[in-house]
Amino acid sequence: MKITLKIWRQKNKDTKGEFKTYQLNNVSTDMSFLEMLDVLNHDLIHKGEESVAFDHDCREGICGMCSLYINGRPHGPLQTTTCQLHMRTFKDGETITIEPWRAKAFPVIKDLVVDRTAFDRIQQAGGYVSVNTGGVPDANEIPIPKKIADEAFDAAACIGCGACVAACKNASAMLFVSAKVSQLALLPQGKPERKERAEKMVSQMDAEGFGACTVTGACEAECPKGISITNIARMNREYLSASFTSYEVESKGGD
Repeated sequence: MKITLKIWRQKNKDTKGEFKTYQLNNVSTDMSFLEMLDVLNHDLIHKGEESVAFDHDCREGICGMCSLYINGRPHGPLQTTTCQLHMRTFKDGETITIEPWRAKAFPVIKDLVVDRTAFDRIQQAGGYVSVNTGGVPDANEIPIPKKIADEAFDAAACIGCGACVAACKNASAMLFVSAKVSQLALLPQGKPERKERAEKMVSQMDAEGFGACTVTGACEAECPKGISITNIARMNREYLSASFTSYEVESKGGD
């Protein structure tokens, strides 16, 4: 099949970017989207031109690195990661527009690569649990109801790709943050930091410049792992509870 690619090219966050058009012939329908970009880069290098920079790692839908905005949707027309998107999804002769994530908190590093370390800093602010040194405890030492374990597992499925931010008209990171808060808030191991986790992570999220959530549901609709916006409601409850606790401590003089 033949395709036309309109790709965003930008040297760094301080330079002005622009779309450039490329033609590819003999694209196999069995290629993944990233394999197609590999072919494009091979051709560009062979011509003595600079290759297109894009993020990728595992190419198995696990790491969340393949952050591309394809034809106006995060990761493309299917609710999956870009690396799991295949060229048979597109039509012969189609024009495909490829852009980086668009968010203040995700500045462009080069071309299609953006800096998503804001997510790492949010995690570091409170996305952890207290552990004791010594021997590893038995996995079944703390009984957890299956329903709770399943909910925690579903929240933990978030791969931090940033599709939720890219899909949101406000560039909100609430779905990501709520998933990370939920997976720990639901389990006994996450209880020690529970009162401060939501406050710290939300505070860091705001400091990074992400927008506010207006519950349009676009994040859930585009999430390749199907993270539910019910996690946002849980995080709001966690945050409200922590806020009341902080207020009570302050009103009692810090006792």
